[in-house]
Amino acid sequence: MSATLDTIKQQIEENSILLYMKGTPQLPQCGFSAQAVQALMGCGEQFAFVNILDNPDIRAELPKYANWPTFPQLWVDHELVGGCDIIVEMYQNGELQDVINKAASKRNAQSESDAE
Repeated sequence: MSATLDTIKQQIEENSILLYMKGTPQLPQCGFSAQAVQALMGCGEQFAFVNILDNPDIRAELPKYANWPTFPQLWVDHELVGGCDIIVEMYQNGELQDVINKAASKRNAQSESDAE
């Protein structure tokens, strides 16, 4: 297995809410990433991100690993949720809020038990 795949798996494992995107949440580099960030920010929980423009190896390998060809990609609780259209649709119908809240609750509970 390549070091890049190891990195991808580690990122997905370590971050309960992770967005692979073009640019950063403060400065998205494409409209689809911007829409995904807006939907996630609308849910009010912190999320991790990876700027694939700064990580060409991840940009090349992640679509094969995820079996999803495009970016952005949202991963929640180690599962691929989908890309921009799915994220926006889920946000509009309230599903994204539920998924994000559950992941954040798990993350917070885990943090509390780690701190004890």
